[in-house]
Amino acid sequence: MKKIITLFAFSLLFISCTDDNIIEEPILEPIVYTSGTANFSKFVSVGNSLTAGYSDGALFEEGQKNSLPVMLAGNFRLAGGGDFKVPLMADNLGGLTLGGVPLAGFGNRLVLSFRNAVGGARPSPTPVAGVGKTEVSTRVAGPFNNMGIPGAKSFHFVAPGYGNVAALPNANPFFIRMASSANATVLADAISQSPTFFSLWIGNNDVLGYATQGGAGADHNQTGNLNPATYGPNDITNNNTFASIFNSILQAMTAKGAGGIVANIPNVTTIPYFRTVPHNPIPLDAATAGFLNSAAAYGAYNAGLAQLNGFGLLSNDELAKRRITFAAGPANAVVIIDEDLTNLTGFNPALINMRQATASDLIVLPAQSIIGTLANPSVPTSINGVAVPLADRWVLTPQEQASVATAIAGYNQTIAALAAQYNVALVDVNAYLNRVATSGVSLPDGSRATATYATGGAFSLDGVHPSPRGYALIANEFTKVINTKYGSNLPNVNPLDFKGLYIK
Repeated sequence: MKKIITLFAFSLLFISCTDDNIIEEPILEPIVYTSGTANFSKFVSVGNSLTAGYSDGALFEEGQKNSLPVMLAGNFRLAGGGDFKVPLMADNLGGLTLGGVPLAGFGNRLVLSFRNAVGGARPSPTPVAGVGKTEVSTRVAGPFNNMGIPGAKSFHFVAPGYGNVAALPNANPFFIRMASSANATVLADAISQSPTFFSLWIGNNDVLGYATQGGAGADHNQTGNLNPATYGPNDITNNNTFASIFNSILQAMTAKGAGGIVANIPNVTTIPYFRTVPHNPIPLDAATAGFLNSAAAYGAYNAGLAQLNGFGLLSNDELAKRRITFAAGPANAVVIIDEDLTNLTGFNPALINMRQATASDLIVLPAQSIIGTLANPSVPTSINGVAVPLADRWVLTPQEQASVATAIAGYNQTIAALAAQYNVALVDVNAYLNRVATSGVSLPDGSRATATYATGGAFSLDGVHPSPRGYALIANEFTKVINTKYGSNLPNVNPLDFKGLYIK
């Protein structure tokens, strides 16, 4: 101890005798955050599940507290922003009940479970156990700054009765909980709060349902149909209908001089939901491949196609597209139904609209649970994706992808034009999430967030919605655009402060 004290005293003497070597620490002035020309005192955020904080297949309390608008509101408070009220779920399970009975289609959130990952098995997304306590018919006291309604399409925001429990299943259970009255509209409840600043991000669901259901049984453009009351649940909203609704919302939100920011629609086909299951996941040995190619299986189908081609009833290109062949190895393409193929069943009922998938087809994420299973448990050869073609709902074909792309391009053109017309900020989420999908984006620790399912960090386990970390990355894009448009100097949030994956 004495030696240490002596050395310490000597060090002090040395410092006192060498003033020229003293380095004075700079005094850091505290950062003063300003709102610029914006007024953040009353912030209201309008949107769908992406606004609500939905992730991992459900809406739950922790996800809501880590939502995009909550992050923005935290920044706004640094520059005059006020409180931000959220219609919190009752727990972190995510399920809904109606009259105490679990509501079908609204299950618990997913976590990556290692519990059953033994013997080389892969960890799998698993719903958390338990029954949620969020009762749909119990209205929670508002008004709410977060007006994100999971499942809502653009036209739902102006639909009276969308929060009426008696109108289920045509009403929305999330809005039922928070609506000011049974006949209230989402838009009316938003503008009744007299926001001074707003965010608006809608339109994703106007095309997403069509895409996630593989375009099955849905109208891809609603040509000439401007009445959304006649649309099916997975139809793509007509662009003129979308434009009219979006204009109405912006007109109402800015009527009293509020500033705001709108976001465009991302290319939904780049999300993990469409980029995880390969088109060719079928392993076959030589004997099985030989049988599948024989006249007892697909050989007869191929011969029927060739016969019609010889009669000039089927083009060479479609013959090549439809011919089905297998080979010994780990990567055989699945067999799918393609409604855009020529209908040949009038010539031969066995020549249904089937072909093998290619790299241009997008197999949806839930298909991984049925590929390779038996369509009929009593028939051991009825293997889904091999002997039994995958139905239309499991695959988004190139033609269907084109319908999705056309709709998104139209919506985004409308959003950009109306953002300019109403002089609000526009954040290009489409370009940003394309970058996440193609190359990833850097995180503060030098790692990268990508769109790789489960491990990429940017998306949650449902393959559609961002993880909390992904929402943080998007929040920073919003902040950058707000600062540029309104002259504020709001800081970014740190994405590493938020989860990229929930593991059990």
